[in-house]
Amino acid sequence: MSTVPETAHQPVTPARKAEILAEALPYIRRFTDKTIVVKYGGNAMTDPHLKDCFARDVVLLKRVGLNVVVVHGGGPQIESLLAKVGKKGEFVQGMRVTDAETMEVVEMVLGGQVNKEIVNLINQNGGKAIGLTGKDAHFIRARKLMIQKKDAPMGDLIDIGQVGEITKIDPSPIAFLDAGDFIPVIAPIGVGEEGETYNINADVVAGKLAEILKAEKLVLLTNTPGVLDKAGNLLTGLTPRQIDDLVEDGTLSGGMLPKIASALDAARNGVKSVHIIDGRVEHCLLLEILTDHGVGTMIRSK
Repeated sequence: MSTVPETAHQPVTPARKAEILAEALPYIRRFTDKTIVVKYGGNAMTDPHLKDCFARDVVLLKRVGLNVVVVHGGGPQIESLLAKVGKKGEFVQGMRVTDAETMEVVEMVLGGQVNKEIVNLINQNGGKAIGLTGKDAHFIRARKLMIQKKDAPMGDLIDIGQVGEITKIDPSPIAFLDAGDFIPVIAPIGVGEEGETYNINADVVAGKLAEILKAEKLVLLTNTPGVLDKAGNLLTGLTPRQIDDLVEDGTLSGGMLPKIASALDAARNGVKSVHIIDGRVEHCLLLEILTDHGVGTMIRSK
């Protein structure tokens, strides 16, 4: 799936609708009872129409037999609340610097406001969603993340506060919810050995969760068409080796790095395909998973 879909808002005839449904059938057969982990973020989380499209996509995928697990971010909402308390967000190598005050804001926004909004939206569209953070049942264990300084000797590390790296994920709460036809909606907050709260990059959580759940697909929603070359052309059907080359030559940098790193880890550790897709496109999930069209970059496991 790699081509750009038809322009949105074009009238669709009944005959075309029937063709689309018929086109979806082989994909539904292939992915029934398979797990799809979706990282939800970007414009798709802030535009009211795109939010509704996302919720309906998730409900439809669940109804036709896929086990959908949603992991969400909340960067714009966090920035908004930080601004209200007089703080400015700071990032190092794509990771949010998280002091104690920022951690309170992150937990309030991700574990409360954003998570509950997504759950409510899915439920309003006919789904059965339940919200979780990694602190619930301690199912996402984490420890403090220290970042290696660029172009510095190994061990020259940067402390970015209460940012965590995952040490363990217990899949049993997700399996329990899937068995009851619930849709898990997960905020990327982890817990330490002493009960410490950690902010974890949502792409990292989604990638690791996809590995642990042996997911068929990991789908990462972004505000770009996908992975682009230096000329701005969309790249798809990439291998992990090709992605490594794009990072090395500087084509991929900044906020894309955690996304790419989690995508590569997932592709190398059993997730059959990873999709970095354009969340600004209506019904991007359905287009990428259930049609011959695509809205982004697919990274193959080999």
